[in-house]
Amino acid sequence: MAQSKDFYAVLGVSASATQDEIKKQYRKLAKKYHPDANQGDPKAAERFKEISEAYNVLGDPEKRKQYDDMRRLGAFSDFGGARAGARGPGARGPAGAGPGGVRFEDFDIGGLGGLGDLFASMFGGGRAGGARPRGAERGQSVEASVRIPFRVAALGGKVPIELEVNEECSTCRGSGAAPGATLKTCPECNGRGMISFGQGGFAVNRPCPMCLGRGQIPSERCPTCHGSGDVRVRRTVNITVPPGTDTGTRVRLSGQGGKGANGGPPGDLVITFEVEPDRFFRRDGLDVIATVPLNIAQATLGSRVSVRTLDGKKVTIRIPPGTPSGKRFRVRGQGIEKDGKRGDMIIEAAITVPEHLTPEQEAMMRQFAEAGKLKY
Repeated sequence: MAQSKDFYAVLGVSASATQDEIKKQYRKLAKKYHPDANQGDPKAAERFKEISEAYNVLGDPEKRKQYDDMRRLGAFSDFGGARAGARGPGARGPAGAGPGGVRFEDFDIGGLGGLGDLFASMFGGGRAGGARPRGAERGQSVEASVRIPFRVAALGGKVPIELEVNEECSTCRGSGAAPGATLKTCPECNGRGMISFGQGGFAVNRPCPMCLGRGQIPSERCPTCHGSGDVRVRRTVNITVPPGTDTGTRVRLSGQGGKGANGGPPGDLVITFEVEPDRFFRRDGLDVIATVPLNIAQATLGSRVSVRTLDGKKVTIRIPPGTPSGKRFRVRGQGIEKDGKRGDMIIEAAITVPEHLTPEQEAMMRQFAEAGKLKY
């Protein structure tokens, strides 16, 4: 009997791998073990099925989260690798049930819901023997990280981003068949579109990796999508940035993700913002801090300076005589506005020292220094 499978181990990635890393590893392994490239090699075909099975879960962020939840709880720790209907040592109860005859539908863990529901959403089916062709499926959610300028984050605005998403292949209209090709019943799933996957007396169904859940395979694969039924395309989306956005802020755009399968609705687009640093402003809650350089004369004698605000306007502030470096001045209501509240702009003085002096300036500075010496 085969050992318990860890989908991360099957793909050869760590549990902390990003979705892009998982996708790249899957494509690498799928190309290496694809049946078309290993004709007559049953081990390669079986390996390809394992890879497809693992990617079907880990390649979908929502399914991966459910899998990780159960993996952390040890839900896979005692599973064997028997096919549906096989009875491993120590198995009890009817096929498709856990130890003691408990089925997934009746087994609940810590409020996560029935394991039957979780497995059905992960693997696309129910108990062994209940295989059925895939119906409409919601498209994958697409996650992206977007860098935005500081002022756009503070004031709000729109930024265009380019994304890679799956779209229905225009050549085969999603069938995976070349124009004029004939279709025949898939020999792997006998036309059901699903195959049983069992471990240790438990069994669920998953989409057939050979026909991709269609139940039929073409005599010739589509030359554009190579039989997958969809293609990767790049598209530009204008993202609205809410005012007061900070690094780590996430927005979800409904229906802007991957295309649904078999007429299902598209997934969502989830954007995580990363705010670029500004050369003049930095943020402290809803306040913005601006460092303003002052020369020694301005700090010593006092002065007036004009400082631009976030929205490009200018405010004039009075610098009193004897201002030290680091002294702060607050301009009310010129900070970041969010949820009906608005912060201030804080101007921080930074005394600059000249690197080069003319002989006359140097003489005056020496005279100034001598007059300012303290006597003890």
